[in-house]
Amino acid sequence: MESHELHDAVDTLVDAAGQRHRPAGNQARIVSLVPSLTELLFDLGLGDRVVGRTGFCVHPREALRTVPKVGGTKDVKLERIRELAPTHVLVNMDENRRETVEELAAFVPHIVVTHPNTPQDNLHLFALLGGIFGVEDAAARLADDLRAALDEAAALRATLADERVLYLIWREPWMTIARDTYIAATLEAVGWHTLPAVEGGETGAARYPAFDWDASWLADVERVLLSTEPYRFRESHVDEVARLAAPPALLVDGEMVSWYGSRAAIGLRWLCALRRTLANPSG
Repeated sequence: MESHELHDAVDTLVDAAGQRHRPAGNQARIVSLVPSLTELLFDLGLGDRVVGRTGFCVHPREALRTVPKVGGTKDVKLERIRELAPTHVLVNMDENRRETVEELAAFVPHIVVTHPNTPQDNLHLFALLGGIFGVEDAAARLADDLRAALDEAAALRATLADERVLYLIWREPWMTIARDTYIAATLEAVGWHTLPAVEGGETGAARYPAFDWDASWLADVERVLLSTEPYRFRESHVDEVARLAAPPALLVDGEMVSWYGSRAAIGLRWLCALRRTLANPSG
C-alpha cells in the first residue's frame, strides 16, 4: 500500500483520546512511556528523535543504551521528563496512569494517546505515528507486513480446530485477561478463545480479573498458557499449574502476545508456528 493510500484508509492524525495532531517536523523530541511504542519508533526510523523512555523499554536493546530512562510505565519521573524538554510524549490508556498524563499535559506540548485493542488496530497506530512524524512510507511497509500476518492467522484457523484457553498473567493472586483486551484479541486471531468469557471495559482492573481455581468455568478450559510477563512465570510454575488444573499447560513468550506496534506481525507468526507445533508435535 502506498503512503497516500494509508492516509485515505484512516484519519491518521487523531489519537485514541480523540485529539487531532499536526505533522511534527524533523525537530520532534519524543519520550515514549510504552515499551511497544518505543520499539515501534525505532522500526519506523525515528530512533534519533527518541530522547527518553521507561526502564521497561528494552527493544531495540543496543540502540536504547544511550536513551535516558524516565522511570517506569506507572511511576514516571516527571521532573526528568521536564529536563528532557520533549515536544511529544507517547502514552497508552492501559499502561500509563491518567493522573500522570494530565500532569504531563501541563508542560509537554503534545501528548499522543494510544489504545490498540486488536491486532488490526495497529494499522491505525502505524498511520498515526507515520503521519505525525513524517515516516508514512515506513508505516505503510509495517501495515503491509501486518496484513500478511493476519492472513496467515486466518488461514491457520481454517485448518485447525479452535481451543478454549486460560491465559495467566499473575500469581498470588492468580489473574487472567478479559476478552476485550489486546491479548485476548491476538489469541483469538490464531483460534485461541480465552476464558472466562467476560469483558472488562475500556480501562481498569476488570480487564485483568483475579480468579480461584474452583471457578466453574475452568471445566471448559482446554489449555493453560502462562505468560512470561508481566509476572515472570517459569517452568516451575507450569508444574504448579499442572497440579491445580487438568488441561495441559505451557509457558509462552509474553512479548509475542501482548506487545503491539511492530511486534504485532512477529507475534502473530510466532503464535501460528506454536499452534502448528502443538497440533503436530512430531512434525
